[in-house]
Amino acid sequence: MFLAAVVTSAGFSQHLWNPLYNPSLEVVKLRTVVHHRKSNIREFAETLIIAGVLAALIMAFVARAYTVNGESMLPTLHHGERLLVDKLSYRFVEPARGDIVVFKYPANPSEQFIKRIIGVPGDIVSIENGIVYVNGQAVDEDYISGPARIGFRQQVVPPGTYFVLGDNRNNSEDSRFSSVGFVPKENLVGKAIWRYWPLSEMEIMRRPEALASL
Repeated sequence: MFLAAVVTSAGFSQHLWNPLYNPSLEVVKLRTVVHHRKSNIREFAETLIIAGVLAALIMAFVARAYTVNGESMLPTLHHGERLLVDKLSYRFVEPARGDIVVFKYPANPSEQFIKRIIGVPGDIVSIENGIVYVNGQAVDEDYISGPARIGFRQQVVPPGTYFVLGDNRNNSEDSRFSSVGFVPKENLVGKAIWRYWPLSEMEIMRRPEALASL
């Protein structure tokens, strides 16, 4: 303690005898360092806030990851697989036949379903003897698990709605049932564009040629 006091005192004495010493300069330097540290902390905090806001905006308006729950889209999609769903495109282009879409379940909007669009507004759709017809044309569906045992009488898809079916026709609650019916466009959350998990099944989700060519 005594040595420390002596050193401090000696240093102070040297400043007192130095005609060029100005105590205010040390204060200014000290304040500058403290201010610089505060700026780094503030910059880091602002970066985190901006990153958080951007992530929230992307999830709300651009794209979001979803996990497949259930087997209604077999063999195309399997339970537990993970998809990237584009939430932005339908603000600029109309949903198309063959798109795999996530939508709010009409009977309970807090739940979300994933199905394939078969009919768009104005289409005449029906299912007869397990075969899907769109505008009188039989669809050669090589992407389904098997022909549907439950049919659908011929109807016109109303304006602003879509006729959707699960690829696993015999284990799917879809537009054939009153609980779902024709799905309003405002219920559509987005379009599945990429399966990214599992890695062995990673691929871009494309529309079947049988529906894209209608």
